[in-house]
Amino acid sequence: MEWTVEQLRQFVATADSGSFSAAARSLGKAQSAVSTAVGMLEVDLGVVLFDRSHRNAQLTDAGRVLLLEARELLRQAEQLDQRAQALSGGADAELSMAIDEALPYTAVASLLREIAQRYPALELLLLNGTATEVADYVAQGRAGMALQIDRGPVQQHFEQRHVGTVPQGVFVAVDHPLADGQAVSLQALAQHRQLLMHTEDVHERAYSPRVWRSDSFYNIADMVADKLGWAVLPVNIAHYEGNRQALREVPCPALALPRLSVRMLWRQGAQRSQTAQYVETRFGQLLAAI
Repeated sequence: MEWTVEQLRQFVATADSGSFSAAARSLGKAQSAVSTAVGMLEVDLGVVLFDRSHRNAQLTDAGRVLLLEARELLRQAEQLDQRAQALSGGADAELSMAIDEALPYTAVASLLREIAQRYPALELLLLNGTATEVADYVAQGRAGMALQIDRGPVQQHFEQRHVGTVPQGVFVAVDHPLADGQAVSLQALAQHRQLLMHTEDVHERAYSPRVWRSDSFYNIADMVADKLGWAVLPVNIAHYEGNRQALREVPCPALALPRLSVRMLWRQGAQRSQTAQYVETRFGQLLAAI
């Protein structure tokens, strides 16, 4: 098997143009060079690719089958060349990233589309989970970095950088007694069960004597919709698909809820790649647009 990529390119060009002379013009080569290259390819493959008994070069049955293979090999060769050029230019070969499931889907989806366009040769590993899980992925070495809603102080073996913020609010079911559009007091909230986010080493403040906890904002949103209690949720979670119709935001001036901070985590001492720095900057911009 001594055929070359250049021979395949000339074979495909001849098949596409319909003649050796037209292929030669499109490739900027002499007709004899193209004809010789295709002939050598036929010898190497052991099959006749073109029927030369006609004025124009017509593919044989074997030629039609092998043309498909040649096109695919050329596509792979071009991809290999592009990837090699990107890597030689300093681009990252791969990126492993863990993303908090509570982050806005629209911002995450936009980020991934832009990564695909900006770094077409990049091999991406994407892990999703709760805030605790994505931090664990970084600690275990399964992910090089994580985007996470800030749930309190990080462990000593992490480094962090603030990326942006997301809004939060108090939500109840649409037919909950508090869902009348009026502002509520802390005393009114305390009369109903509170659903709290559970994170190790972080104790969310409870305003009600009755409390249920979960480690997933999506699970909490489902429980709110089932009238099991009220909760403070990221607005994007409350507005996600079916939640938009099932939940109602309740103004509570006494809480004065700040926007939730979003951060990037990575292992202490690890060198952040060029791509990771781009992700930090661009995701912050996407969050600011929400």
